[in-house]
Amino acid sequence: MQDYKITCCSTCDLTAEHLKSLGVEFAKYHYIIDGVDYKDDLFVSSSPESFYGAIAAGALPTTSQVTPEELLELWSPILAQGHDILHIEFSSGLSGGYASALSAQEEVKKHYPARKVVVVDSLCASSGYGLLVDKAVELKAGGMGLEELAAWLEENKLRLRHWFFSTNLQHFKRGGRISGPAATIGSLLKICPVMDVNCQGKLIIRKKVTGKKKAIKEMFEQMSAQAEGGAGYDGKCFISHSDVIADARELADLIHAGFPKLNGSVEIDNIGTVIGSHTGPGTVALFFFSSTKRGM
Repeated sequence: MQDYKITCCSTCDLTAEHLKSLGVEFAKYHYIIDGVDYKDDLFVSSSPESFYGAIAAGALPTTSQVTPEELLELWSPILAQGHDILHIEFSSGLSGGYASALSAQEEVKKHYPARKVVVVDSLCASSGYGLLVDKAVELKAGGMGLEELAAWLEENKLRLRHWFFSTNLQHFKRGGRISGPAATIGSLLKICPVMDVNCQGKLIIRKKVTGKKKAIKEMFEQMSAQAEGGAGYDGKCFISHSDVIADARELADLIHAGFPKLNGSVEIDNIGTVIGSHTGPGTVALFFFSSTKRGM
């Protein structure tokens, strides 16, 4: 079988331990707080509590994408060892990282002409991106070659559903996802917008509900309506959250009760520093596979 490795980026919001167990190396996006540039190492050198605590205290972090040079630094030792690479990248609808990966891919042709790097735009975010990476590793272990797996990802990546809600609209306002007046009124009325990621990999508000209890119920209902096989869904389900573990667990409990054939327990991870810089605290996100693809 063709010898290749899978790589990704830190915006998959899995733990470093999870990626290590999969044998997947990752490039680190950047976040900047108070003028200091940090690499997103999936909370190895920091903690969710300190990061979200800084935001609660008034910090306004910004982010920057991984560069072509950083991707080459990640890939070069793998290529030098004689492996080809399948790189799964963060959604092009949310970042320029995919363009960086394509630039790095061109450089590989110059320096490692005998090797191949295939880049896939995941059109996924956070642990939805992570779930796609996890599935790719499973399929590779089952015998899929590089080209076959890349084709499978292109054909199936839009079946990976993303559903989010947030109880804190100020960071979505800062990022331009919600207007200033809408964020102010929404906060006063305790409105929780329920969002998903569309077929272009962009975040879209789909519904506005009052209170996080209704938002949690709405996300469960979306999974009930969309999950492949309905209540018989036997795939994996991931949840990520930004400093609201109790809300994430409440959603996970509903899913465990409603989907008895689930592949293992719902995995709950932290929303990482890069995506968390844009959501702030108060966000819960749900990810699973559907039988149908995302629309506009």
